[in-house]
Amino acid sequence: MPDLIQRSALAGLDLAAETSGAPLPNITPGEVLRAEFLEPMGLSARALAREIGVPANRITGIIHGARAVTAGTALLLARRFGTSAEFWMNLQTAHDLEEARHRLGIAA
Repeated sequence: MPDLIQRSALAGLDLAAETSGAPLPNITPGEVLRAEFLEPMGLSARALAREIGVPANRITGIIHGARAVTAGTALLLARRFGTSAEFWMNLQTAHDLEEARHRLGIAA
């Protein structure tokens, strides 16, 4: 029998944003990189760039949403953080599609 979630475990969980119908913000791959990888690891953009052998402005551009994650950078990030390149490319694709939907007025 599968593990069941106890109702008491959900008591403090705030799902307001997910249940209100309000659109969630379009998160960039750089925001994920910063919040989920760099900050918890105490790693700077410059240090990451040095480790994976790319110019620092590539990483800072991604973090600030001014630059997209390319296939090559996705491979390097995947190797460094133990993820897949597809993880990074899917983040970029999801962001790009949401931007295009907004620009063209097409609902998801």
